[in-house]
Amino acid sequence: MVLIVSLILIAIVFTARISSKMNVPLVVIALAIGIIFGSDVTGLIYFEDAHLTRMIADIVLIFILFAGGFGTKNHNFRPVIRTTMVLATIGVLLTALVTAVLFSYFTGWPIANSLLLCAIISSTDAAAVFSILQNYSVNKKIRSVLEIESAANDPMAIMTTSFILQFILNGGTGSVSSIFLFGWLLVGGITAGVIAGTLGVYLFNKIKDIDVGYFYLLLIGTIFFSYGIAELIKASGLLSAFFAGYIMGNKKIPYKTGISSFTEILSFIANAGLFILLGLLVFPSRFPQIWSLGILLFILLTFAGRPAAVLICTLRTDLSIKEKIFLSWSGFRGAVPIVLATYPLAAGLDPDHTFFNIIFFTVTLSMIIQGTTLGKIAKILKLLYHNRHRSKNSMSLVTVHDTDYELIEIYIDPEIYYGECLVSELSLPFGTTITMLNRNNFIVAPSGKTLVIPGDILSVLVKQKKIESVIEVILSRFSKKN
Repeated sequence: MVLIVSLILIAIVFTARISSKMNVPLVVIALAIGIIFGSDVTGLIYFEDAHLTRMIADIVLIFILFAGGFGTKNHNFRPVIRTTMVLATIGVLLTALVTAVLFSYFTGWPIANSLLLCAIISSTDAAAVFSILQNYSVNKKIRSVLEIESAANDPMAIMTTSFILQFILNGGTGSVSSIFLFGWLLVGGITAGVIAGTLGVYLFNKIKDIDVGYFYLLLIGTIFFSYGIAELIKASGLLSAFFAGYIMGNKKIPYKTGISSFTEILSFIANAGLFILLGLLVFPSRFPQIWSLGILLFILLTFAGRPAAVLICTLRTDLSIKEKIFLSWSGFRGAVPIVLATYPLAAGLDPDHTFFNIIFFTVTLSMIIQGTTLGKIAKILKLLYHNRHRSKNSMSLVTVHDTDYELIEIYIDPEIYYGECLVSELSLPFGTTITMLNRNNFIVAPSGKTLVIPGDILSVLVKQKKIESVIEVILSRFSKKN
């Protein structure tokens, strides 16, 4: 078994290397590897335990949602708070409702079952959105809306699915109490998350003089605490984890850069492991029975449910038609819908795996078709400026003490700028230092006589309040291409 696990991990890495130019998300790669090593293809691993999958998935989602909250920054969130929150709540409900009504009409499914199916697949995937968007420069506002919405809408889909599932299991009775339960899941989850996040910030600042390794242990403990305290009061533990991450991600804590990297790594590993497990759980040999329903669900979701929700939720915003179209197309599905598809399976409502297989098939279509064409759609809509540069060498300012300094990277994009200048010719504010220059992945220790040219990446130590002015000063030394 250990040998097989090692082969799975190695296969993911090398597959990612080959498919990186096609912008295939990690989740698609992990999913494909899981299927290949599963029962229906190679038969190396036989796995059909929905209950175990749900238990593992719930734990994994804690880390994914905490990381999503931790990476959601106030300065990006505030300008688009209304749009993102409406999309992440009402938008999820509208997506599920519109798609369910149409799906029930075309297939003859009972409306309750259609609502459950469409609630399961109503949220967009943060991991896939982040991994694909990092390769492109899209309008900052629309980028913030898309990224924050994708990170924030999972809890609503989880609660909606749980609500409808309980409604069906109760035979449609207890609807009033279910509505109150739904409200408590939301309010209690947010409250527990804020309390856990605030406590986490306090504890981090109280132990700032101990070894750095203990900070990572405390972080994991805080993440589990945020989930556990919410579950104890019968609220949404996953929503609590998201808001605990949001509170901690927007407060000063020791080793914050390292903590941020650690949460990203946890989320990355959690996503990979989750999709491998979900790939093992699926049986592609059963797809011929549901492929037509899966295609229909994808079409209704992509071209009716999501666009309707986006148009209604952005009626009173300054988003252009092109931006709304891009938002609609960017709503591809991922980990959470497949995890939620195990809920009816575990509850005994899906003995023949119909729900799970339809969701799995639809999510796979969404990630492959929408995920790999996002850049092309952005270019067609003229929302894509150029491929974003990603440095292979980066540095982080790591300190246990509070500081108003940051170590930033400034990229002189050759597609935008031309010209050259000496480091000594840059009129940088007092206290600002160029610590390193990266040229074609070769490191240069700069001096006053070092020539700066387009394509260079400058690592600059600068006070937080002067970041924008320093970037402007450096880029102003170069001419823009027409």
